[in-house]
Amino acid sequence: MDELIYMDHHATTPVHPEVFEAMKPCLMENFGNPASTTHMVGKLAYEATENAREMVARLINAQPEEIVFTSGATESDNMAVKGAGEALQKSGNHIITCRVEHKAILEACKFMEKKGFNVTYLPVDKYAMVDPADVEKVITDKTILVTIMMANSEVGTIEPIKEIAGVAHNKGVLMHTDAAQAAGKIKVDVHDLGVDLLSLSGHKMYGPKGVGAMYVKKKTKLTPLFHGGGHEKKRRSGTLNVPGIVGLGEACAVAIRDMSQDSERVRKLRDKLYEGITSRIERVYLNGHPEKRLPNNLNLTFEFVEGEGLILSLKGVAVSSGSACTSDSLESSYVLRAMGIPDWLAHCSIRFGLGKSNTEEQIDYVIGLLVKNVARLRAMSPLS
Repeated sequence: MDELIYMDHHATTPVHPEVFEAMKPCLMENFGNPASTTHMVGKLAYEATENAREMVARLINAQPEEIVFTSGATESDNMAVKGAGEALQKSGNHIITCRVEHKAILEACKFMEKKGFNVTYLPVDKYAMVDPADVEKVITDKTILVTIMMANSEVGTIEPIKEIAGVAHNKGVLMHTDAAQAAGKIKVDVHDLGVDLLSLSGHKMYGPKGVGAMYVKKKTKLTPLFHGGGHEKKRRSGTLNVPGIVGLGEACAVAIRDMSQDSERVRKLRDKLYEGITSRIERVYLNGHPEKRLPNNLNLTFEFVEGEGLILSLKGVAVSSGSACTSDSLESSYVLRAMGIPDWLAHCSIRFGLGKSNTEEQIDYVIGLLVKNVARLRAMSPLS
């Protein structure tokens, strides 16, 4: 195929045409500062951001006033861990998370450890699933926050957030979930989940990069990361990124309209890819939960084939070996290792993240390319 086949939608997604069209006026015409509402230019910008806030809230079944705009899920995650930690440190200094979280959570927790907080990093099972019973076992009267991602960014496993939130709330503990990979792909309802805090990011759901949001349940206390003009009801100072926020809002509107249909189409493509690979290539293993997983995720281990080598052999196909935030590391995936996968096998894994642009023709082409290149690379491997 002459065109690029993009199968790395977990890393980022292209901006949807409707999102781009919604953003354009904010760059040249409606360029106002939404905090300057004494004139029409500022009022138009304010109205645009509030319309976007309503769309974000609608996507996750929240109230608009519970939405705080950020630069993305990394900032939102840091806001949850550091903001809750500082706000509640008089009540306790214990945070619970798990070993397969995004680096934004893990590194924020390490930072809090330097500040005197205690952090429990829960193990996961072979599917990268957290057991709610494990959460209950480690909660103490000093626990102030539980933070577990909704869907794993590498293997696609969907965590039992509702059950974990129930455990946390029974002990009076705040519950946060990073929903960056879930929002726009599967149903995310903050009331059904029972969470107090939730992170999401625009560029994971066909919106622009550099913008995201944080759901903060009413009356939830957070110490702000930034200090300045007291924007976002004193929760996040800084002039609002109006084009980005409008793009995020439009991306949420598109997701509300198209998510059900898109998810089912992509799930069928994902299953076709998996069946095509495993029926024609031996010693291929699925990573992550076989059923409780994102509809667009397929993480596979090709025994006796080094993952990076296989990726490089797939000319014109964009896939990855794991999270984009750790792609510069020579180490194997910490997520796969936490699942109990041996290091040598973890190095043999690649992640397919399907999306709106993928077609059945592309799936057939990639299957054929994999069959050819896996055979060639295994013939060169001293282990096969």
